[in-house]
Amino acid sequence: MPNFLVDTQVSQNASTAGAISVPLGPVIDILAPPASALFGTLGLNTSTAGPDLRVVFDYTVTLSSLVSVLTPVTVTVNRVIGGVATTIYSVTETLPLVAGVLTTTVLSGVGIDYHPTNPGFIVYQAIISVPATVIVFPTRTGPESFNAEAYSAPPVL
Repeated sequence: MPNFLVDTQVSQNASTAGAISVPLGPVIDILAPPASALFGTLGLNTSTAGPDLRVVFDYTVTLSSLVSVLTPVTVTVNRVIGGVATTIYSVTETLPLVAGVLTTTVLSGVGIDYHPTNPGFIVYQAIISVPATVIVFPTRTGPESFNAEAYSAPPVL
């Protein structure tokens, strides 16, 4: 069956490199819980979807750090229905170890939420986080974007 585009949305936090400068976590308190930041949120109207609903998403988030200490960074995408968040995607990448040099790392990914529950409107959130044990936290510098498209088989009329 052909794909039927149900809805598409974009959450654009920063469209160019250097457009923002937001520390990802506390710089002093290493006993704080893991530092995380919501960098994208969007809602898809799925009320006109036919059978075989699936949501395709992609993200880009950029981090910079003067001193990288093999920092593990996790990007998580949650589906939120009725206020309940369900993790549908999670990936961890370790930033490189380069002391005394400004490093910039662009994290990008693509995923799919296959056959989600369809209440007619679904919220998706993209979150980036680092563990609390990290001493030097990276800075979100942009670009940052989160996009999602919902597809299904044509609706039954």
